[in-house]
Amino acid sequence: MRTSRDLTQEELAERSDLSVDAIRRIERGGFSPSLDTLGKLSVGLDVSLKTLFHSFDLERSDGVAEICDYLACRTGPQVKLAWRVLRVMFDESA
Repeated sequence: MRTSRDLTQEELAERSDLSVDAIRRIERGGFSPSLDTLGKLSVGLDVSLKTLFHSFDLERSDGVAEICDYLACRTGPQVKLAWRVLRVMFDESA
């Protein structure tokens, strides 16, 4: 997930308020992060904990959950605009 967002380990560490060493150990599977650490990672990656846990399921990519996370941080008018844009993109009546 970090690499798909074009983040370096250092950038994710800064955004997550974690050490670079912690990020490295998590990515290597060197330790099991606490719930607090997972919460910090979700903030750094700008996703919900639910989406973060879904990302551990290697058999599927849950892009819909990431879109929902993105829209959850937007205002009502922004969500309505996004909905209209999506409908137009897929040739449905707006």
